[in-house]
Parts: sequence; C-alpha cells; structure tokens
Amino acid sequence: MDGILNINKTTGMTSHDVVAKVRNILQQRRVGHAGTLDPAASGVLPVCLGQATRVAEYLSESGKAYQAEIIFGVVTNTYDSEGTVIRTASVAELLLPQIEEALSHFLGPQMQLPPLYSAIKIQGQPAYKRVRAGEEISLESRSINITRLEIIAWHPPRLTLAIECSKGTYIRSLAYDIGEYMGCGAHLATLIRTRSGPFLLSDSITLEHLAEAVASGTVEEHLFPADRTLQDYPALLLDAATASRVLHGNAFRYDHYTANLPTSTDLARVYDTSGHFLAIAEWDSGQGMWKPKKVFVTNPGQ
Repeated sequence: MDGILNINKTTGMTSHDVVAKVRNILQQRRVGHAGTLDPAASGVLPVCLGQATRVAEYLSESGKAYQAEIIFGVVTNTYDSEGTVIRTASVAELLLPQIEEALSHFLGPQMQLPPLYSAIKIQGQPAYKRVRAGEEISLESRSINITRLEIIAWHPPRLTLAIECSKGTYIRSLAYDIGEYMGCGAHLATLIRTRSGPFLLSDSITLEHLAEAVASGTVEEHLFPADRTLQDYPALLLDAATASRVLHGNAFRYDHYTANLPTSTDLARVYDTSGHFLAIAEWDSGQGMWKPKKVFVTNPGQ
C-alpha cells in the first residue's frame, strides 16, 4: 500500500506510537510519520506508507498551523502543562489590548530558542534526557517564521490562539516568550495541530476510524497520493520518450517550463502524459537540465 494517511493523533501518544499502531492495523512494515508531534499535543500527523515514505522529508519541511491555549501567570520548566511550576505571577491587570500589542512582536521571521526539554539531539541523545539526568546544556536559537497569530478567545488567564508558522517552530517556546514579554510568564496548556502542509484536521481520521476502514475494506478512501505533498512545486508533463529517460535516471530538458527559471535547489513533480506521477526532479543550472532526484515508478502504466 502506497500513499499518505492524515491521522488525527490523540494526546498521550508519541508520533512513533502512532506509526507502530498503523503498522499493526495495516500489517505493513514500511510506515513513517512526517513531522513529530509532542505526546501532549493532538491533531494532524501525516503518516506515509510504502513509496510515499520517500516524500516524508518534503512534508516535514512544509508549514504548520495550530490552535494553542496559553495560560498566563504560571511558568513551568518544560514550558507546558506537563512540567513543574517554577514561577507564578499575578495577571489581574493583564488586558487584551496589551496581549494584542505583544503578539505583533512575534510575527514574521525571527530567531527562537527551543525548550531544553525537547527532542533535539545533542551528541546523539535527546536534550530532554540530558536535562533530566542533571546535565546543564545549552541549545542554539533557530530561524523560524510565524505568519499568523490570531486571537480566538480570551478568558483570563487563558488565551486561545490560531497560529501559522514555519517548520521547526516550538509553540511551547512561543508561549514562554510571549509570557516573558508580558512580564508575567506563561506556559502552553493545550495544543492541536490543525494543518501540516496540505493536510487539514477536518480531513483527518483517528486510528479507530482507520481500523474500521480496514474491516470494511475502505482504507483506499482515506489514502492520499504521494504527490499531494508536492503541490507547491511545478508540474512537468513529459512525452513518452522523455518519461523513459526519467525512469532510467537520466537528465532531461523541458522547454515548456520557461517562466521564473529555477535555481539549483528548485524541485518539480514529473508526470507522463497519462498523469502518472513518475519522479521528483531537481534543476541543474550548470547543465540547464532537470535531473531525476527520486523515481517512484518503473512501469507508469501500472
């Protein structure tokens, strides 16, 4: 089975737990997730099957959207409700206009310091394990981009936000940073991922629903094709002779695609005239040709 499942992960499960469950439900070994979701968070977790596992890296690079609930006046060591409270402050004078003003400072490209209690590897070991073992560690700030911070509800001291951001953004760190900016501290109470790349929460299915689909023989109805992940890349439609070159790993020219000549890092989706997804190609500016980067089929007619 090849394709992508849009799984609605429940809280309390790791992303690896979900992969293990999907393997068991589908009795398929080649399964992987695209974009880790913390155990305390719920929502969209794309799970790739078979050949689609080869596009997981592109999906992990895509933008994300969340609904987050932040509680002001309480700071924890993990920046979320799972941690130990390390500081409290009064929020009696905290007003919505102040929060709105603060949020404007967190929009756009910026550097963000990840939480110490994170899965970022330090010499092969997750940071959170080193911290829990009593080690003093430091992490480097990372470049992120937050494109949307919209207030959904304000019930002091709880703020609910709709967030859209780049890959690598830690919503726990965002909650902590907003709290520090306000001077009263804050932590992330709940987090729901509402979008990962093109996959929406409204189109997702639970593991229970997946098991029911297996029993009723309707799994295919919930399976998205691998190229769904690549819709932001241009599509190259090739004739039979050129498609054959691609399937054998050979570079090719595509004279129909002339607008906005790509750079050496630009990618494209490759199809034959019947619309079968063949490969991901990469532009070689030196040769002025496209080179197959990943070939997905050997018999496009099948």
